[in-house]
Amino acid sequence: RKMGHVPDPRSASAPVHTTAQPSLIPDLVTRIPSCAPGPGPHWALLITVLAAGVLLVSCLLCVICCCCRRCQRRRRKQSKDKEAVGLGSAHSSTTTHLVQPDVDCLEPCSGGPRQWGRLLLSLEYDFGSQEIRVGLRQAENLKAEGTADPYARVSVSSQPGRRHETKVHRGTLCPLFEETCCFLVPPAELSGATLKVQLLDFKRFSEHEPLGELQLSLGTVDPQHVLESWYQLGAPGTTEPEQTGELCFSLRYVPSSGRLTVVVLEARGLDPGLAGPYVKVQLMSNQRKWKKRKTSCKKGTATPYFNEAFTFLVPFGQLQSVDLVLAVWAHGPQLRAEPVGKVLLGPRASGQPLQHWADMLAHARRPIAQWHHLQSPREVDQALALKPRLPLPRPRS
Repeated sequence: RKMGHVPDPRSASAPVHTTAQPSLIPDLVTRIPSCAPGPGPHWALLITVLAAGVLLVSCLLCVICCCCRRCQRRRRKQSKDKEAVGLGSAHSSTTTHLVQPDVDCLEPCSGGPRQWGRLLLSLEYDFGSQEIRVGLRQAENLKAEGTADPYARVSVSSQPGRRHETKVHRGTLCPLFEETCCFLVPPAELSGATLKVQLLDFKRFSEHEPLGELQLSLGTVDPQHVLESWYQLGAPGTTEPEQTGELCFSLRYVPSSGRLTVVVLEARGLDPGLAGPYVKVQLMSNQRKWKKRKTSCKKGTATPYFNEAFTFLVPFGQLQSVDLVLAVWAHGPQLRAEPVGKVLLGPRASGQPLQHWADMLAHARRPIAQWHHLQSPREVDQALALKPRLPLPRPRS
């Protein structure tokens, strides 16, 4: 090289360390097509297209189904709204009470007698014992508001002080009694005697509501045959006034300790002519007198209030052989204490007293209170059939 000579940049003898490389971009451009995949198989392209088509069609079907469901919901809602339209909004001359009368108005509107239900009875007369056996089978279609706790009360006109009460059946209008009671009726009085059956709704602390009544003349009954048939109940009549009154008391039994607690609360409906009424509480064991207590005497009242408690020790195994008797005593015109009426409770009782005894056993450790009609003392004594006391051994001389 000569001094002062400037080299030509366009000459081929350019320096090697130059940063610019004029052939880099053309090389990349030429290499891109070479990196692209070559012509692959045609079936891969077809599968890709078919998959895309299936996906698109499924999306369209989903959209169409959603739209159809919305349309169906709208139609159902519109149809329900149309059905909810009352008859009062329809412009017509037909009134609503002409379409269907109310069920409660069927009997009054028809003018027919009200139906009180019916009772299945069986009647049999025994000439040997001169007793008529009344079998209370069942009742059905009793009329009451909602449900009732019915029981039957049976009496015969030839025995005004004798009556039988069945067990109380809870929460039914078709009770199944299956009980039999007997009444002494001589053959000469059979034609003039009348059988009376009352159906009542049991109320623990109020007056029992009558449900129906049957009065059947025994003169129309053939005593030679056993008759069992359905009888239509009539309207309940006025119940006979209770001359002996009522007694309210509670029972409580504790099986673990064997304690039987009787709380005499009050009495009502007693004869005002009686002076100084009080209550005797007697406990019988194996038809013999066992223990007894009595309340204080209440003078000058026909509705005495006692509220006195008495406790007896009765083991649980001995409870089935025990009878409990509560008797109201008072001083009569002759100034002598006489029994006014009695209530028998225990396994041998019947009617409401038996139900009260069963409730006490079913709800142990809880006091169960209830009103009871006083029965005739003679009737209770006959039901007890007490055995005479064992004579004391006399000392030998």
